[in-house]
Amino acid sequence: MSEDEVTRERRRRWRMVLGGPAEESLGQAEGRDGAMDSALSALYDSGGDGDGEKSSRRSAGLGGSAPKVARWLGDIREYFPSTVVQVMQQDAIERLDLTRLLLEPEMLNAVEPDVHLVGTLLSLNRVMPEKTKDAARQVVRTVVEQLEKRIAQKTRAAVTGALNRAARINRPRHSDIDWNRTIQANLKHYQAEHRTVIPERLIGYGRRTTAVQRDVVLCVDQSGSMAASVVFSGVFAAVLASMKSLRTSLVVFDTSVVDLTEQLEDPVEVLFGTQLGGGTDINRAIAYSQQLITRPRDSIFVLISDLYEGGVRDQMLRRVAEMTAAGVQVVVLLALSDEGAPAYDHENAAALAALGVPAFACTPDAFPDLMAAAIERRDLKAFAERFADERKAGSGL
Repeated sequence: MSEDEVTRERRRRWRMVLGGPAEESLGQAEGRDGAMDSALSALYDSGGDGDGEKSSRRSAGLGGSAPKVARWLGDIREYFPSTVVQVMQQDAIERLDLTRLLLEPEMLNAVEPDVHLVGTLLSLNRVMPEKTKDAARQVVRTVVEQLEKRIAQKTRAAVTGALNRAARINRPRHSDIDWNRTIQANLKHYQAEHRTVIPERLIGYGRRTTAVQRDVVLCVDQSGSMAASVVFSGVFAAVLASMKSLRTSLVVFDTSVVDLTEQLEDPVEVLFGTQLGGGTDINRAIAYSQQLITRPRDSIFVLISDLYEGGVRDQMLRRVAEMTAAGVQVVVLLALSDEGAPAYDHENAAALAALGVPAFACTPDAFPDLMAAAIERRDLKAFAERFADERKAGSGL
């Protein structure tokens, strides 16, 4: 590429980044660039500040017309990759207050389905007209199917492997011997003259069983800030519930508590059973969940919440302490999403850490490994620290 071509390409890119205000110095965007620029301007550029002068402040330009917004949604899907489209859709909903337009079926047919859109639709569930619900369910089902493809196989593999390792026996059949651990356990019996280890104790894997080996209770905060976590939690709960070796319960809460366990065969129904928004009573939710735990040492309790407690804080902490003392493996996630840690109550997180229960944000891709660690009763504090280090390394921090 010649120097002139490099300069033109650099000017073109800066023009696309800066938008309409840069037209005088960098020229007019033409062709496909012009169409992309128009789509971006409709969302991010101001058409004026009311006195005839252009404003440098970015603002909305789509208005409240459903047909116009639907055309714009079609345009951005044509000109931008799906990851960018999802960001622009979310920006449009937040900046232009397009929430009410999502109650129209033609709008739902135009949007790119993603987790954030599902969260918005779930928050509108109680006010959604009947004519819109079929289209909304299709959007939710599309996203659920995408998430299941992403997480189901890894989750089942991680959990099954952890259950098998947790069922080690000391008198295994030859085919069930875990040779790595057997050798490690018998290194003191190494015979130098024979250059081998004489194992006095064999360690193996227990044979697979159809019996329920672990009880899992997912307790999910459905306040508005937890929308993405609610979506991922619902899908994970459905995947875990499909495994016969687990007895999985799903409890969602705000100031009230709803048990959605009976709906876990259909994650779409689970998600439409939630009601995003409202206050938070973590203590009440934990109190209900305690009733579901009948085998403490074989139980895993996963609380997914930003920990802003509107109930009785001291009782909440006491209940967590009771569960850990009884042998329940307690996991507290500030979020279960791709966005990382949200705003959360640092004081409550510190109080839980003092009880030996670290609170941290977890991505969906790491959740299967977290469940495996909990099943094997590994040190979850070490898991959380290692996960945080890996995220920092991945982000280049």
